[in-house]
Formats: sequence, C-alpha cells, structure tokens
Amino acid sequence: MKTTILCIGLAVVGYPAAIAEAASRVHVDRPFVQDYSEKIPLATDLRGAKLLKVRADRNGRILVLSDKGLLQVHEGRLKPDRLHRPLSDMNIEDMDIHQGQFVYLTDESVLSNAWAGRLLEDRDAWPVSRGTGDGRQKTEGRERKTKLPCADIRCTATFAGKTWFGTPRGAFAVNSEGRIDYYASRRWLVDDNVVDIAPGPNGSVLILSETGLSIIHFEEMTLAEKAAHYDRLTRLRHIRYGFNSAFVMDKPGDFSTGTLIDQDNDGLWTAMYLAGELFRYAVTKSDEVLRNCYESFEAMERLTEITSMEGFPARSFDRAGYQVADKSRWQPAEDKHWVWKATTSSDEIVGHFFVYAIFAEIVPDKAWRDRAVALIDAIMDHIVRNDWYLIDYDGKPTLWGKWSPDYVNGFPRQVGDRRLNSVEIISFLQAAYHFTGKEIYKQKAFELFEEHGYLDNIMIPISEIGRVPGIDLTTEWNHSDDELAFLSYWILYRYAFDDELRAKYRQTIEGHWQAERPEKNPLWNFIYADTGAEEFDLAESIWTLREFPLDMISWTVRNSDRQDLQFLKPNFREQTTKDVLPPDERPMSKHNGNAFRLDGGSGGRREYSGDIYLLPYWMGRYLGVIQ
Repeated sequence: MKTTILCIGLAVVGYPAAIAEAASRVHVDRPFVQDYSEKIPLATDLRGAKLLKVRADRNGRILVLSDKGLLQVHEGRLKPDRLHRPLSDMNIEDMDIHQGQFVYLTDESVLSNAWAGRLLEDRDAWPVSRGTGDGRQKTEGRERKTKLPCADIRCTATFAGKTWFGTPRGAFAVNSEGRIDYYASRRWLVDDNVVDIAPGPNGSVLILSETGLSIIHFEEMTLAEKAAHYDRLTRLRHIRYGFNSAFVMDKPGDFSTGTLIDQDNDGLWTAMYLAGELFRYAVTKSDEVLRNCYESFEAMERLTEITSMEGFPARSFDRAGYQVADKSRWQPAEDKHWVWKATTSSDEIVGHFFVYAIFAEIVPDKAWRDRAVALIDAIMDHIVRNDWYLIDYDGKPTLWGKWSPDYVNGFPRQVGDRRLNSVEIISFLQAAYHFTGKEIYKQKAFELFEEHGYLDNIMIPISEIGRVPGIDLTTEWNHSDDELAFLSYWILYRYAFDDELRAKYRQTIEGHWQAERPEKNPLWNFIYADTGAEEFDLAESIWTLREFPLDMISWTVRNSDRQDLQFLKPNFREQTTKDVLPPDERPMSKHNGNAFRLDGGSGGRREYSGDIYLLPYWMGRYLGVIQ
C-alpha cells in the first residue's frame, strides 16, 4: 500500500520509473531495543547522605546502601527502607546479592532474610572480599583494546555481555566488539559522579551516583511506537494556537513549571510539524490526524491574514500584552486583542511553500486545498510585485527576505546565499505555477534563469562554498542553510518545469547530499531519496531514528573531553569528529543544528518538540522506504 502511495505521488508530476524501483529498497519496521532512563533522586530530608552501593534481588526489589542506612525506591525518590524492622536497628556496612537474594554485612555478622533466615554468622568467621582487584584487571585489559571516554574508573561491573564502567563523568558500557554506549548528563543520570553499577530488574541497569539512582531500561520498541511517543509529547506540551511551539521551564526538567512561548520561526517549525502530520494522514487516513493538520494549517494561514498586508506572513502572533522580549518587533493587529511579529525571514517563506505544496497534494477536501493554493499565490504575488523582496510593515525589505538579482548576484560564488536564495525563489515559482497555472510565475522563473543566471547559481557545487575574506556570512558553515536548501529541494525537484531541469536539479541535490552524508540525517536522506536515488543511506537513517532519545529535554551535554573519540582538525564545516555521535549522546537540536556539535544544551530548561523525529519518520513511511 505504501508503495502505491508513492507511485501515485510520482505520477502527479511525471517522475521517472527509477523512483518507483527505489521504493523496493525499504526498511521493514521490526522491534529494536530502546533505552531510556528513570531518574530517582534522594528524598529532600536525606540530601547530603553518602550513597555507597546499589543492588536488586530476584524479586525486582532495589536497595541502596548509604551512611544513613538502607534506602528504597518509593514514589520517585530514595527514602528509608523499613520493610524488615530488625534491619533498621542494625549497623549495615555492606550488602550484596547471592543466588538472587540480599546478603548483609553488619558490624557484628553476615545475615540474610532469605533461606528462612538461617544465614546468620559471626562476621569474623565469614570470608569477606572487600576489594575490586579482579575488576581492575579487567578494566586495564579493556583499556588496552578500546579507548574509553573517561579513564578515571571508579567502579566496574560485567553482566549481560557488556562491561560497565562508572566514572566522575558518567557511565559507559563496552560490548564484546568494543562498541561504547555512553550515559552521561541529566538526560541519563541524576548526576554524573557514578559510585556503583549493578544489574537491575527486567534487564535494566542500576547506576548509583552521589545524589541518587538512575535506572537505564531496555525495552523492545518499533519506530512506529516511538513515533507515537513523540506524538503524545508534542500534543501535550507544544501546541499553541495550532503552532508547534517552544516549551520552556523555570525549573530544569520540571514540566509543571513549563510554558509555551513564541519563536522567530513559529511558521517554519509549524510547517515541519504539519508536513509530518500530512504524510502521516496520507499513510493512515486517520480522521484525528487530519484534525491536527487542519488545526496547524489554520495557525499558518492566520500568519498571513493577521498582518493585513497582502501576501506578507508574520513570524508569529499572540494575544496583546504577553510579549516578554523584542517588543519593538511586535505590531498591533486590526483586532486590538492581538499582535503579530514582523521582520519575517526567508526561513519562514521556505516553510510556507514547503508545507502548502504538501497540503495541496494530500488533504482530501478541495476547499481546504484551495486555501493552501491561495496562500501560495498570495505570497508569491507579494514577492514578484515587490521586485523579489519581502516588504515589511515599514515599507522596507526584511533583513533576509531578499531574492532579487542585485542581492543574490552581489555575492561571490563561494557565498552560500547566492546558491541558496536561487534555489529558494525558483522552487517557490515552480510550486506557484504548478498549483495556480499562472503563466507569470513560469515567465518570471525563466527570466531569472536567462537574464540573471539563477540556474547557474543553483548548479554551483556545494564544494565551492567557503570562506570569503570580509564577508561575515562565510565565517562558518550555516546549518540552517542546509535545512532551508533541503526543504526547498522537495518542491524544486517535484515541480520542475521539465525533465531537463529536473535532471539538473537532481545533480545539484546529490552534490549537497554527498556533503551532508556524515551527519546521517534521515530528513536529508529521504528528501534525496525522493529524487529516485538508488542509494540514500537508508541504514544510516534508521540508525539515527532508533538512536533518538525518548527524553527530548535540552540537558547540558559535554563530549569534547571524551578520550574515545577521533577528533578532526578545525574545519569550515565544523565537523569535530570522524564519526557523528548518536543523537542520544549529543546536545539536542533541530535539523538546523550542527550534528557534530559536542557540547551544549540549556541546562534542562527547554523541551524540544517531537517533530524532529516525526517529519523524517512519516516522510519515510509516505515514500515507502519504511514499512
């Protein structure tokens, strides 16, 4: 069925047969092991207690040994354990597990409550091993084979085919092939100063830190089930007036202190969420998903309506009186209860064209489709009649809403904006012509081709983009530009005026994709797959989707001092390491972030929306490469 959906989409714009053949190379979604963390801090009245050891018995009961006695897990906190009253009167110095049962060492004896309580021996008569000599020998042997993230090993444990290491910089596991899984930062641990590691219930791993216990769970999950998780997260905490919005917290990681705020790119982020929902609807035909699509579409539609300037969409809108920053950019709407944010950028316009085209292809109701086409027409007309500029409320072009030949061709070929802005405006014109049939849009596109060299600009190899002395835009690689380019490629290729142009577009898209391959970004890969590419790194895409963390909070992450990474010399593209880290080990970011950024985060005060995962996943389903 998914292949049928793909072929129908291809038939609309006359794609070559090679694309349909590519759809036969698919990933069948089967369960994989997903890890996630349950974090259990000390109860408030126990703060300052010294945590020493953690163990779990065969019943799944977890105990933590501390200088305040035994602690148990209760209601998300470590609290005193009072299950066995006699133990609370004993001075317990150590504990361990024997045959799945707790054994305790007190200042007087060795005892257990298992085996009918028969184990009770004088401690002086019991052979007690308090050292870790064997563990250290294994650690040293492992270090000779594998570079470890942190060599300051405080504890080790070997079970379930992996050796676990606890350090002051978190914990990590090394499997028999030498692969390392690194667990650090508040994404995974209560704190990074690990003091003990032990096997936990149901295949989990218990990691005890200075201030609490973290339980790393491993559960089977499919990509579809993972998508359902991100959908719930997004619908619960990220929908504002239909926008896909930012959720920020006063207290790190505490959802009860969170609120929704506007962003400069509310339109772009909502377009990317809405596109994912549109692909989801095309696959599932769910009425509930279609309601989500209409809700977000109306928010985007109102961006253009609220400005009262024909074809000029706002960055965002909100109720009057609730703006906390950049107040100068907010303009009053005709309805005094509302304001809208000005200075709209090219980022926003890319989002509008990207999602309106998908909307006009997919939604079942013609009246709704016509509304999307009307928006395409209105925004395109605004840009054309204003000589390729986006004109703001003050009658001046916005800072980034510029596609005129004077602006675009004023840059040398090495400056990415010359290529990118040409890609953007031609993709807009092609989509406008495809959906409205107005010849002026086709004429204007060929005018830019023939008189101003925009096709030549589009064909500039991405390898030529680099630093140009004196031009600030070239001080570093702009990953937001990658995002804008690939979203534009979706409509640039699909709505090409003819097959000759389509072939040229595919060539330039492939060149950009080749440069982006090290990032293993499924969104870039699937957009490239839509051109009929025979190889589009499907396995790498699935790896990235599987490695997305379920916890989307922007915890502060640090990897730059890890000793197991192969670092590269500083370079223009800011690729810091030979291989990209899995998403659950690096700082959270949207698709416009640098996947090779090693350090960052907001200290747990922001949660990212699930659209980062949902858009590539549902695009993959829509294209038939995930089934």
